[in-house]
Amino acid sequence: MTEQTGKLYLCATPIGNLEDMTFRAVRILKEAAVVAAEDTRHTRKLLTHFDIHTPLVSYHEHNKAERGPELIERLLQGQSVVVVSDAGMPGISDPGSHLVQLAIEAGIPVIPLPGANAALSALVCSGLDTTVFTFIGFLPKTTKKRREMIAALAEHAETLLFYESPHRLKDTLAELLAVFGDRPAVAARELTKKFEQFVRGTLSSLQLYFNENTPRGEFTLVIAGNNKEQAPQSVVDPEQSLPLDEAVMALIQSGLDKKAAIREIALRRNIPKREVYQAVIGREG
Repeated sequence: MTEQTGKLYLCATPIGNLEDMTFRAVRILKEAAVVAAEDTRHTRKLLTHFDIHTPLVSYHEHNKAERGPELIERLLQGQSVVVVSDAGMPGISDPGSHLVQLAIEAGIPVIPLPGANAALSALVCSGLDTTVFTFIGFLPKTTKKRREMIAALAEHAETLLFYESPHRLKDTLAELLAVFGDRPAVAARELTKKFEQFVRGTLSSLQLYFNENTPRGEFTLVIAGNNKEQAPQSVVDPEQSLPLDEAVMALIQSGLDKKAAIREIALRRNIPKREVYQAVIGREG
């Protein structure tokens, strides 16, 4: 069966520098019947740069349920399909893994076309332990789920890899510092691009740096695991007996903005955010 089907290729694309595209990836993209792209407009620019004219179809989180079976049908008919994400390796933090599962179930060969990856690029240049690590990607957007995940990760001994956007970076650093305690950390931004930068230090020094320097570009955070000999202590742990306004101020002093601090105290006390907000307003008044 596999000799009669097409092949499903997972093709890494540059995370910034177009010179990181491999010769093999360019050849396969030219030979394939179709390229399944997360954002066809973005991928078309890449294909045009390398003079590739293979047809494009969209394949993303919102259409994978219907588009996935369509691509499998093409593969079963003998056509080869290349999956790409906007940047980096498809199947990591995107729907490519769903198509891989469908292809394996159908007996279709799945072939990697390796290339650029932001998490691994940041890790190997971080100076932190690379022997054992865990890729987290983006933390959950909802405060409750994000807080639960950070708490669950606090005891992990291995190096932790996160992705973060510039507008969320300072809040995330403050949340990680509050739960993990201060530990070695590296913020890598704009990897492979003109303004590539590694800021090395600890969670507290990164927080200080980005309080003074506006975060720009996409970030990968590399954070040392928990040293069991020095179990992390919460940097910010207001006692339940503290007045609401003072508890909020303690979090603000740790680096959170007012809105995030109010939300955090409401979660810790299991009370409505408006109650915390009113307490803060009363203090300011």
